Amino acid sequence: MTTETFTLPDVGEGLTEAELVAWKVAPGDAVAINDVICEIETAKSLVELPSPHAGVVGELLVAEGVTVEVGSPIITFVSEAEAADAGIAANPKDPAAPPATDEGGGSVLVGYGTGGGATSRRRKPAERPVRSSVGVIAKPPIRKLARDLNVELTEVIPTGADGEVTRDDVVKHAEQASVFRNIETPARSAVREEKLPVAPQIDEGRSESIPVKGVRKATSSAMVQSAYSAPHVTVWKEIDATRTMDLVKRLKASPDYADIRVSPLLIMARAVIWAARRTPMVNAAWVDTDSGAEIVVRHYVNLGIAAATPRGLLVPNIKDAQDLSMKDLARSLNRLTLTAREGKTSPADQQGGTITITNIGVFGMDAGTPIINPGEAGIVAMGTIAQKPWVVDGEVRPRWVTTVSGSFDHRVIDGDGMSRFIADVASILEEPALLVD
Repeated sequence: MTTETFTLPDVGEGLTEAELVAWKVAPGDAVAINDVICEIETAKSLVELPSPHAGVVGELLVAEGVTVEVGSPIITFVSEAEAADAGIAANPKDPAAPPATDEGGGSVLVGYGTGGGATSRRRKPAERPVRSSVGVIAKPPIRKLARDLNVELTEVIPTGADGEVTRDDVVKHAEQASVFRNIETPARSAVREEKLPVAPQIDEGRSESIPVKGVRKATSSAMVQSAYSAPHVTVWKEIDATRTMDLVKRLKASPDYADIRVSPLLIMARAVIWAARRTPMVNAAWVDTDSGAEIVVRHYVNLGIAAATPRGLLVPNIKDAQDLSMKDLARSLNRLTLTAREGKTSPADQQGGTITITNIGVFGMDAGTPIINPGEAGIVAMGTIAQKPWVVDGEVRPRWVTTVSGSFDHRVIDGDGMSRFIADVASILEEPALLVD
């Protein structure tokens, strides 16, 4: 019997290994070219691997959760004809699905990722709303997003037509829950005792071992590299953001932004872009070369947004953010945030950043000392926005107050530049009208 073996391919990220997260096929399944056979997680993204063969799945060579090197065998295939001769019954296929495009019914190997004109034998279900036994209406992608964000759909308030739960409903619920996640008391388990599998030489029940791999492995390596190679200096400023909150409220009510989710992060992003133009060194990078070090000043802003996702910390960036209007920037932030939370951020979206924003305010934090993203010279943190007493014209009044902090590479930028940049960001949040120039 002729067996084709598929090895883990290089998915174009320059990485050497990946974790096999989930199989989408089983032995005996009939597949066509470009059917998704599994999901792998690299240090940068979650990737679906398409089948380079048409035939019948023979054997799955790697278990889920195992990290394998590029080039390692992961699955075998045989042709349908040979499978039938050997008495292997292919799992039933959808009779309405079109036949495979390869001639002769043999197992055909093609280049990885080749789209061609191949037609999948498996017909994907229509993305129509599905009503569960408890009455929640939501499309399959929304249900998957809810699972990824650990959101119980029955607790989400639907805003879609006919009571359908939308993507924004799930994301909003997840954001609201994240603020209180650390202060909620877990429900007491009904089980009095349980035994968990533990690593050798670890006291049972007192600790557990979590393998460091995927995004966590890449993040830890990058943070150690940054912390011990770039001398960090952090500055911060508490500000009155009342006018920013007023602007956000007006934008939300504007028909021009009816289909766009608006938050104070949008104003913060515009402020960082504006302030970086006035202090270009915060948008620069320290580069070591064979002939010595040099500072590269970028005259464009690829704005990174640190995103806490179910897979770990990701920092995708908006390319050439300085060229975007307020509305286009808002749309880009929406797409970036949703893609990151779904775990679908591409490697290209995480490369080439020039300066980063981290919104620690969504976790209820006032301020922090963030670590610079490697390849950049600055990162800005936005704290929670809360009503506090504030002196205005000699009188104490309730105002919306936040803290803006920033960490910078002191090799690239000096104290006056850091302070001027943070002061500029603060001035925009205090008076967004300054953006109209």
